[in-house]
Amino acid sequence: MHDVRELLTPAAFGGVVATVLDNNPGMDEATAARISTEALKFVHTAARFPTAKITPSNVVDEGWHALILHTGPYAKLCEGLGRFVHHYPERPDAQRHDPQALTRTVALIEEAGHRVDRELWTGPAEALVAVAANCSHTPKPGGCGPINPGNCATHGGDGD
Repeated sequence: MHDVRELLTPAAFGGVVATVLDNNPGMDEATAARISTEALKFVHTAARFPTAKITPSNVVDEGWHALILHTGPYAKLCEGLGRFVHHYPERPDAQRHDPQALTRTVALIEEAGHRVDRELWTGPAEALVAVAANCSHTPKPGGCGPINPGNCATHGGDGD
């Protein structure tokens, strides 16, 4: 894939960037665009590898939250990717932390053909910027993780 931003119209991408900015006062537009771009890479990868146990970084999760809030473009995006990528939020919990989750996620994003903005794929202690997102995603046994095509009976959140 050349530019993942082409998965959205320029207006829709601009709306997602604006939502990231609205939720994070003081953030510059270039950083918000980077976060939004990485969120698109994550959703594309999640759709391509639906049973993979992957998770966004806290910073990228901010972009995914903004993307989801734009329900029309998000639904169209997922339709174009062949499956709806659901979001199952959980409150952060150090006992559920999987130190390899981000490594697996980055590897699959690269396998999906994307170049990863590594500064945005760190654990919360090393995050490039602080963001408003305050949920975590725990890969679940049997392939049910933060993303799911709908084959799990239970999940760790309310499925927003």
